[in-house]
Amino acid sequence: MDCLFCKIVNKEILAEPIYEDDKMMALLDIHPRAPGHTMVIPKEHCEGIVNLPKDARAPFVEVIQKVILILKKALNPDAFTIGINEGREAGQVIPHLHIHIIPRYKGDGGGSAHTVVDNPPKETLEEIANKIKKKLENSK
Repeated sequence: MDCLFCKIVNKEILAEPIYEDDKMMALLDIHPRAPGHTMVIPKEHCEGIVNLPKDARAPFVEVIQKVILILKKALNPDAFTIGINEGREAGQVIPHLHIHIIPRYKGDGGGSAHTVVDNPPKETLEEIANKIKKKLENSK
């Protein structure tokens, strides 16, 4: 497999892991947006959150929580921005699930998740909700 994160998990490529267990790894981003910018990845290859096996979901969230607490103690940030780029068009460069945990500091110049995209819908919220509900009904 030619996956960068799988190579890191297999110790074929050096990284700076700050947490690791049998299922998950947390490592510092090589292009950090802030001090302590960390990514949490499942060790087993998985392209995105929708592909994450059911038995890996709880451990994934638990590690995210652990890493936030570790970063909070170590770096004393004021807050965190947490996000996933799910798919190439969303900015996912490496097709292996990874969640970004970005420590935030007062006056750091960053914005909220609402600043990532500016593409308001042309339809009403009701119309969009109805489309979604119709697909949910058809998938039962």
